[in-house]
Amino acid sequence: MKTTISPSLTLEEFLKLPETEPASEFVAGQIYQKPMPQGKHSRLQFKLCDAVNQVAETTQIAIAFPELRCTFAGRSIVPDVTVFSWQRIPFEADGEVPNAFEIYPDWTVEILSPNQRATRVISNILHCLRHGTQLGWLIDPEERLILAFIPGQEPMEFTGCDRLPIPKFFTLDLTVDQVFGWLKAGR
Repeated sequence: MKTTISPSLTLEEFLKLPETEPASEFVAGQIYQKPMPQGKHSRLQFKLCDAVNQVAETTQIAIAFPELRCTFAGRSIVPDVTVFSWQRIPFEADGEVPNAFEIYPDWTVEILSPNQRATRVISNILHCLRHGTQLGWLIDPEERLILAFIPGQEPMEFTGCDRLPIPKFFTLDLTVDQVFGWLKAGR
């Protein structure tokens, strides 16, 4: 859903507005409200964050966050999953994770919801890649495919038993079938 805003509204003014549920994003002077996550979306989001954090958080390599607002280079977006390498997380002086992340993620993941426009989420993935993100995924639960975006390369399509690309700073062995297998409870 798109809400057109006054041209005089700035990113800083947008950030002072109350948060919406679901989250709204600020892109090119417009506010876009993300669709409400549904079952498949929520399950994939949870399981991917869990899989990454089991491998990378305890070893202080990276942390995966669901629905984390990232504000950088004139946009404020809320990818479905973001992964930040440990050394790039702007920890507070007491070691806690901050509320505001004003940096690009190292890995951004978008999960298409029914009736969501792929072009909007691809635009956000490309924005991330232009500003330093190493990898973007677009997960399409209906088509059972994952598109991977790597800077300087054309998008790659992964299906079935294809092994998925992971950022170079940690190891996680995943196939498309494993990711979509998470949709069945108990796996």
